[in-house]
Amino acid sequence: MSLSFQFRLIPSIAALLLICTGLSLAQWQTRRAEQREQVALQREQAQRVIMPLNSNLHAAIEPYTQLRVRGEFVADWPLYLDNRPLHGVSGRYLLMPFHIADSNQYLLVARGWQARDPQDRLKLAPVPLPQGEIEIIGTARSGFDHVMQLGQPEQVRPGALVQNISAAEVAQASGKQFLSIMLEQTSDSADGLQRDWAKASSGAEKNRAYAFQWLALSLMVFIFYVVTGIRRGQQAANN
Repeated sequence: MSLSFQFRLIPSIAALLLICTGLSLAQWQTRRAEQREQVALQREQAQRVIMPLNSNLHAAIEPYTQLRVRGEFVADWPLYLDNRPLHGVSGRYLLMPFHIADSNQYLLVARGWQARDPQDRLKLAPVPLPQGEIEIIGTARSGFDHVMQLGQPEQVRPGALVQNISAAEVAQASGKQFLSIMLEQTSDSADGLQRDWAKASSGAEKNRAYAFQWLALSLMVFIFYVVTGIRRGQQAANN
C-alpha cells in the first residue's frame, strides 16, 4: 500500500516556523559554547603566568589569576570552612589571614583541605604553620563557593567553624584591612593539607546541552508533521 501525504498550508507554515526557530536557537547555543571555550582557553593560557601581588595591590585582579605574594600568616586567626567534601570524603578548608609584606593589607588564604574527624565533627586537627615571612603561590578567587546554611551561622571569630565566609566579614570581625579577593594556595607548605582545588568550568557543556535539546525539538516537530500529514492522506484515500 502506497503512502499518501496530505498537504495543509497552516500546519506546514507552523511546522516550518518551529523547525527554523529550533535550528536557529541550536546554532546560537553552539556559537555561545564555542565562545565560552575560547574564553576558557585564553584564561588557561593567562594562568600560566604568575603575577607578583606586591606590586599590584591596587590593580584589578581577575578571578583565577595566578598570584605570588610574600608575607606572613596570622597564626591567631584560623577559620574553618565546613561542609567541603573532597573525593567523597567529608572535610573542611583551613582559612587564614596573610599579612602582605611591606603593606598594611591582608589577604584571606585558603591554605588547603583536611578530612573531618568521623567521631567528632567539631574536633580540629592541628596543622603546622610556616614561621616568619614566606612566599606563597595561589589562585585568585572573588569568593569561595557557597553551600546551604545549616542552622544559625557561627560568629566570625578565631577558630570558628563556618559554612560560608567572605573577606569583608573577616575584615569587620578582625579589624584588619583585607583585599576583596581571596586566594586558594597551590604552593606546598609541608603542612599535610590537600590542595586539589576544583577547576573553573567554562559553562560550554550547558550551552551544548541546550543546542542538543533545540535540535531534538526540531526533529520531533518534523517527524510529527510528516506522520500527521501521512495519516491525513491515508484517511482521505480511505474515504
